[in-house]
Amino acid sequence: MIERILPLAVASSYEYADVLDAELYPEELTAAADQSARRRGAFTTGRHCARRALRSLGVAAGPVPVGAVGEPLWPSGIAGAITHCDGYRAAAAARTAEVASLGIDAEPHAPLSASVLAAVALPHERDQLRALARARPALHWDKVLFSTKESVYKAWFPLTGRWLDFAQASVRFTPVSAPDADTGHFSARLLVPGPRVGHRCLSTLEGRWLVAAGLVLTTVTV
Repeated sequence: MIERILPLAVASSYEYADVLDAELYPEELTAAADQSARRRGAFTTGRHCARRALRSLGVAAGPVPVGAVGEPLWPSGIAGAITHCDGYRAAAAARTAEVASLGIDAEPHAPLSASVLAAVALPHERDQLRALARARPALHWDKVLFSTKESVYKAWFPLTGRWLDFAQASVRFTPVSAPDADTGHFSARLLVPGPRVGHRCLSTLEGRWLVAAGLVLTTVTV
């Protein structure tokens, strides 16, 4: 499903439930050693999806270890991301010659708590969410915003090696024109100095969102 909001250069794979017979490489087993059974199932299936995405690119399947802050470490020349939530696990990967970095996120399509929304949304973003909710009340726009900022961070971190707080990116949504459409685009303006990619310094990250099958999915490609 996430392939609907990814460019053709990006390979993806997903599962709606854990793949019970999926195997981990030794370095992945070490990372998963202290995880609960539920967390380990999601971790294992995420790596399973990652290897399928890599094979789609013609890259030999191998370990996808865990970095210092929990990020997946992809083979040289590959940009990628992994996500998992209740009922969905997915991975996406692309060659860095075509995509410098990418982020994906999946969340249940349910509202955020007031405390989480307060931490995630800037004042003008809350105004935007209220306007969007009036136009499209069936969508939980607060969760779309949360997922968007998760994808933004996942695309940001491999380029910078730095944390990006929720308050350090300002998101603007562009729904498609059809009143019942479940997808659209967004832009995230960085409120801190952006990374340099090639000959340009990034000030904005662009992406897409999708609400379907009880899930919110978001993607960012750089």
